[in-house]
Amino acid sequence: MIETKRLIIREMVQSDYDALCGILCDEEVMRAAYESAFNLEEAQNWLNRHLKRYEEYGFGLWAVVLKETNEMIGQCGLTMQGWREKEILEIGFLFQKAYWHKGYATEAAIACKEYAFSVLNVNRVYSIRDTNIASQKVAVRNGMNMIDKDTQNFRNIDMEFFLYSVERTK
Repeated sequence: MIETKRLIIREMVQSDYDALCGILCDEEVMRAAYESAFNLEEAQNWLNRHLKRYEEYGFGLWAVVLKETNEMIGQCGLTMQGWREKEILEIGFLFQKAYWHKGYATEAAIACKEYAFSVLNVNRVYSIRDTNIASQKVAVRNGMNMIDKDTQNFRNIDMEFFLYSVERTK
């Protein structure tokens, strides 16, 4: 669906469930993103939500596959998210810990931004980042600036989030 120098970004399918669990059920990965790991049922629900989003919107979080090995190393894509009583188009991502700090999240996020601008023809995309500094740096490398912050409740935990955004220039 989307191809970069090192990655293939495609819709997830049910057979990606085990690889997805390698991300969502990893305590360290999910502590950085959502304060705690998902259980197997929550991981399946997550996959089901994205399969439904593909049907409803034509996009969602997609599998990020390393061309070199054909292994699903993460997920990155576009989702509609609520921010202060409005819906915004967010670029989100999660990667297996073994693939952190190698530029894959930035490469995938830039490709998703370009997809949003060229295929979906939107004028602005956002990233909602928590206090995870590495994730904030990906947003900045994707040409985004922080424009707002808020405290939101996720899984019964109040978390501080920062809203980053970039506007299409062409």
